[in-house]
Amino acid sequence: MSRVQLALRVSDLEGSVAFYTKLFGVEPAKRRPGYANFAVENPPLKLVLLEGETDRPTALDHLGVEVSSTDEVDAATRRLTESGLITLAENDTECCYALQDKVWVRGPGDERWEVYTVKGDSAQLEKVAEADCCTPVA
Repeated sequence: MSRVQLALRVSDLEGSVAFYTKLFGVEPAKRRPGYANFAVENPPLKLVLLEGETDRPTALDHLGVEVSSTDEVDAATRRLTESGLITLAENDTECCYALQDKVWVRGPGDERWEVYTVKGDSAQLEKVAEADCCTPVA
């Protein structure tokens, strides 16, 4: 199964969790310091909430497509590269409290997209610096 991911940077994490719980009718699938994600079945969506600066409006952090396996990430990497896009692969990376394989591309408006698979929970127990999570390595 694959689903689109929408990652938002929010100033009020608890308020946002309450809102999206009501909107989608599901509780978060994962909660960690400064972080929550929802695995919504209908519509198929992975909604990620990242704690941002206080009193700032919600902003798009990045977009993604969650896939089932590393093989699917590798296939996406080949397809995107062959289509002329610049790709950045990250394997066995810890992001959003999970161990992931992923590939990053940027859209024409500089929006960040990732195709990724979650391989398991990470050992990461504390909130990492905002710039360290879900930001492709240069």
